This record gives sequence, C-alpha cells and structure tokens, in this order.
Amino acid sequence: MSINALQDLVLAGVQWEINEVPNMPKYADSGAITTSQATASHPTTIVPPIAPQHTISMATAIAMASRPGDIDSLCRMIGEFNHPLRRGATNVVLPHIAPNPNGLLILTDMPGADDDASGAILSGAAGEMIDKMLAAVEMSRDMVSIAPMLFWRTPGGRAPTDEEIALARPFVDRFIEMIKPSVILTLGTLPATEYGHVQLSKSHGATVDTACGAKLVPIYHPNYLMLKPSAKREVWTALQNVQNLLKTVQK
Repeated sequence: MSINALQDLVLAGVQWEINEVPNMPKYADSGAITTSQATASHPTTIVPPIAPQHTISMATAIAMASRPGDIDSLCRMIGEFNHPLRRGATNVVLPHIAPNPNGLLILTDMPGADDDASGAILSGAAGEMIDKMLAAVEMSRDMVSIAPMLFWRTPGGRAPTDEEIALARPFVDRFIEMIKPSVILTLGTLPATEYGHVQLSKSHGATVDTACGAKLVPIYHPNYLMLKPSAKREVWTALQNVQNLLKTVQK
C-alpha cells in the first residue's frame, strides 16, 4: 500500500490499524510520516509538509462565505476562494447537491487522489463503496447531498492543518445553512470531530444533535471499510439508524 493510501486511511480514522504510521494525537498531526520513514520504504516519495504561504485571513473567508445568496453562487465563490491548498490541487472539488437537499447530507473529510483528478467528490473505490452503502438502505447518490470539509486535496494527501480546516469551514457552514439537511452522515474522523464534536470510536452510529437542528450520525470512512471489512456490520446498523431518522423527519 502506498504512503498516500495510508495517509487517506489515517484521516478515515484508522491510525491505530496501521503499524507503519505512529499513533500521534489529533488528525492534524496523525497523517504525518517522518522523513526517515518515507526514505526507508519509498525513497523517491516526498510529501510536502505545508501548503504555500498565503495572506488569506479568517475574516476574508467568513466575509466571502456569507456573500452568496444561493447554492450556485456559493459554489462559484468556493471555486474562486484563494485557499492555501488551492495552488497545489488539480481541481476544486465542489459539493454534490441533491434535488431535495433537505434530506440527507453526507459530510466527508477531504478530496482523495481520485477526487482531485476527477473534480468529483467521493469518486474511485471510495465512491463505489458509498454507492453500495446507500443502495443497502434503498437510496442512491442522486438522492443525497455530499460535501467535503475541505474542497482541495492537501499536498501528498497529508493530514490538513487546523488553519487549513478553519479557512474552509465558513463555506461548509454556509452550505449546510443553505440546504438545511434533516440528517447528516459523517464519514471518518475529521467531520465527526469538527462538525459533530464527537470521538468516532465512541460515538459510531449514534445520533447526535447539532446546532443547525439536523440529526448527525458518525460512521467509518469507506476507506476504512475496504481495509477492515468486518466493520461493515457496525456501519449497516448505523445506516439503518439513518434510514429510520429520515423516515421520522419526513413524516
């Protein structure tokens, strides 16, 4: 497995499953791989430790995110925002919006390599897995909205910094405010921690109240399920919880 794949799995909440990566606190540092480790196993792979220097302030991010009056304008603003990760990303990965956006929102961490290449959220193997998960509860991608916590892939797929997450957060908050989802399904550690304010390992599949009024259910990232298929049983139970919540709020 490549270093990039390992880092994606760390962000999905599996740092304790990977012997090659030290178990360091918080996701901001847990995806980092030391120079000696990288050189020993992948001598030609270099993961940039930080994004290019920038001058964007939180005040600017908040002001830009609050300006749009509709979803299309917000997506254009995200595409124009000079986030520090934008320079190194291939594509800006915008949210996918359901015809009925007031239903289920899937909130994931950040674009993976496939997402960055295609410009579409949850593509590649992770996308195929989420499609199967939705089909198991009689849903499809067309019926749900999907948004990342970051709209740009980090250099080398490393864990994002607190500052990088914070600068994108006003756009995520504004998107959620606009679509007003009834239920939010978070994938992996980052959105569970940042938006649900819960620890994934302790709250997997539970129903969490949010400030926006939506019910939130945190589950493992599809990357984790590909590494540990036995966890699918827990995810199946959590998806049934989501299905029941949607039936309740739609009555």
